[in-house]
Amino acid sequence: MPLKAVLFDMDGVIVDTEPLHRKAYFQMFADLGIEVSEELYTTFTGASTKKVSNTLIERFQLENTPEELAIVKRKYFKQYFYGDADFNLIPGVKNLIENYFENNIKLVLASSASMTTIDMVFEKFDLGKYFLGKISGADLKESKPHPEIFLLASEIADEKRESCMVIEDSTNGIMAAHSAGIFCTAYKSEHSINQNYDQANLLISNFSEIEFEKIIKYF
Repeated sequence: MPLKAVLFDMDGVIVDTEPLHRKAYFQMFADLGIEVSEELYTTFTGASTKKVSNTLIERFQLENTPEELAIVKRKYFKQYFYGDADFNLIPGVKNLIENYFENNIKLVLASSASMTTIDMVFEKFDLGKYFLGKISGADLKESKPHPEIFLLASEIADEKRESCMVIEDSTNGIMAAHSAGIFCTAYKSEHSINQNYDQANLLISNFSEIEFEKIIKYF
């Protein structure tokens, strides 16, 4: 079936907020007086703040609620979001979004980020006009690698899963797309570390590789 809709992850695909999240999380860890190993932190990639907070509470037997931890983390994230002059769109992604939009491909954002963060990014980079819908995994019952977010995104696009494509960068997101039965393109950037791309249908390192004219051969 022809490609009709593209379901974008945000972190690591549209913007690289991971360095900002990392700074915010480790500032929060310091406030809590806990030591989080690199091994444990890597498992947080692609997971919602709520899921990370629940993991921390269980692992370190914290008395805080997930909501309290999320408030602290988001406070630090906002400071870095507006204060880091190097924070920008990932190279080539704006051209790709415009390329799909001009070819009448429906675009839906399906991110584990909070809707507050999604709205901040969309406002800062004027992306709203290209997307017909936005989903925050923080508002869903299940987090990636559960397929719920991509199943919902395909419903918002009002297209069959066979006519959709997911663009992801994390192991959890790729697994979610695979479980949903949706074609998944994995984006591997120079900053990608410790991610498993085995379940992706296609692996790229430059968005020009999946412009409309090139990607349609897979559908």
